[in-house]
Amino acid sequence: MTASPPSADPSVRTSSFCSDGACVGVAIEGDAVRVVDTKSSAALRFTPAEWAAFVAGVKAGEFDLPR
Repeated sequence: MTASPPSADPSVRTSSFCSDGACVGVAIEGDAVRVVDTKSSAALRFTPAEWAAFVAGVKAGEFDLPR
Protein backbone atom coordinates (compact mmCIF):
# COMPACT_ATOMS: atom_id res chain seq x y z
CA MET A 1 0.00 0.00 0.00
CA THR A 2 1.25 3.47 -0.85
CA ALA A 3 -0.20 6.96 -0.57
CA SER A 4 -1.46 8.53 -3.77
CA PRO A 5 -1.98 12.21 -4.54
CA PRO A 6 -5.54 13.59 -4.52
CA SER A 7 -7.59 13.05 -7.65
CA ALA A 8 -10.97 14.12 -9.02
CA ASP A 9 -10.99 11.09 -11.33
CA PRO A 10 -14.49 10.21 -12.54
CA SER A 11 -13.54 6.51 -12.53
CA VAL A 12 -13.79 6.50 -8.71
CA ARG A 13 -16.93 4.57 -7.76
CA THR A 14 -18.80 5.16 -4.51
CA SER A 15 -21.59 3.20 -2.88
CA SER A 16 -25.19 4.13 -3.60
CA PHE A 17 -25.56 4.29 0.21
CA CYS A 18 -23.23 7.32 0.29
CA SER A 19 -25.48 10.30 0.97
CA ASP A 20 -23.56 12.74 3.16
CA GLY A 21 -20.36 13.09 1.11
CA ALA A 22 -18.16 11.44 3.77
CA CYS A 23 -17.60 8.26 1.81
CA VAL A 24 -14.92 6.02 0.39
CA GLY A 25 -14.60 5.40 -3.32
CA VAL A 26 -12.68 2.79 -5.30
CA ALA A 27 -10.99 3.06 -8.69
CA ILE A 28 -9.47 0.04 -10.43
CA GLU A 29 -6.58 1.11 -12.67
CA GLY A 30 -5.16 -2.11 -14.09
CA ASP A 31 -1.96 -2.29 -12.05
CA ALA A 32 -3.41 -0.68 -8.92
CA VAL A 33 -6.58 -0.16 -6.92
CA ARG A 34 -7.10 3.29 -5.42
CA VAL A 35 -9.25 3.77 -2.32
CA VAL A 36 -10.27 7.43 -2.14
CA ASP A 37 -11.69 9.55 0.69
CA THR A 38 -14.36 11.46 -1.23
CA LYS A 39 -14.28 14.38 1.20
CA SER A 40 -10.55 15.15 1.02
CA SER A 41 -9.62 13.23 -2.16
CA ALA A 42 -6.74 11.59 -0.26
CA ALA A 43 -6.10 8.12 -1.63
CA LEU A 44 -4.31 4.88 -0.88
CA ARG A 45 -3.00 2.60 -3.64
CA PHE A 46 -3.03 -1.18 -3.39
CA THR A 47 -1.75 -3.89 -5.70
CA PRO A 48 -4.39 -6.18 -7.20
CA ALA A 49 -3.14 -8.97 -4.89
CA GLU A 50 -3.49 -6.77 -1.79
CA TRP A 51 -6.99 -5.73 -2.86
CA ALA A 52 -8.02 -9.34 -3.55
CA ALA A 53 -6.81 -10.37 -0.08
CA PHE A 54 -8.80 -7.52 1.51
CA VAL A 55 -11.98 -8.39 -0.40
CA ALA A 56 -11.59 -12.07 0.52
CA GLY A 57 -11.26 -11.05 4.18
CA VAL A 58 -14.41 -8.93 3.98
CA LYS A 59 -16.35 -11.79 2.39
CA ALA A 60 -15.06 -14.20 5.06
CA GLY A 61 -16.25 -11.91 7.86
CA GLU A 62 -12.77 -11.08 9.14
CA PHE A 63 -13.73 -7.43 9.68
CA ASP A 64 -17.21 -7.92 11.16
CA LEU A 65 -17.85 -5.99 14.36
CA PRO A 66 -18.29 -8.09 17.50
CA ARG A 67 -21.89 -8.69 18.51
